[in-house]
Amino acid sequence: MTAADQTPAPAAPAPSGAGRRTLGVMLLLTVLSAVLVLTAAGRTWAEGRAGTLDVSVTGGKISELPGGLALVGLAAAVAVFAVRGAGRLAVGALTLLAGLGAAAASVAGASDTAALDSAASGKLALAGSTATEVSHTGWPWVALAGGLLLAVAGLITLRHGRGWPAMGSRYEAPTRKAPAKADTPGDLWKALDRGEDPTAV
Repeated sequence: MTAADQTPAPAAPAPSGAGRRTLGVMLLLTVLSAVLVLTAAGRTWAEGRAGTLDVSVTGGKISELPGGLALVGLAAAVAVFAVRGAGRLAVGALTLLAGLGAAAASVAGASDTAALDSAASGKLALAGSTATEVSHTGWPWVALAGGLLLAVAGLITLRHGRGWPAMGSRYEAPTRKAPAKADTPGDLWKALDRGEDPTAV
């Protein structure tokens, strides 16, 4: 045996530490963005008065888009592990668009009064009523921040997604090892004890 034969084979390259970090950042941003958007959507965005009655509406009443797109972003983050190559680019693009859409819908909802007027009409039981003394809260801007974070997560996926790990053989059912060859009667008994078929080829 020569010295070359004794040289150990080079180990397979370990997954990139930078790749793992960018994947972690993407997941963190996606979860944080969803928390911000969904929390903001459930809070009051506009309030006013209908006659002598107070009226208010939540972000979800003004627009369902921010919350819905935040959920799309969460689903896309999970899908990243199931696809590779061009699929990763598609997921990244979807996440980017969902984030931009949530941000745009949040900005539009920050000054919207249609939902508040509708609530005023319901309070007064009079169609065409409008709310007075209208004011808006800061929650739409929290949703805007969440949408922008989701867009950043999409950009990170587009830029680094190809180098991230995906579901592969480690998640598949393990294959059964071939039974060891039985050369003696003792080996036969040992194989049977292990639940193997010593006669299998």
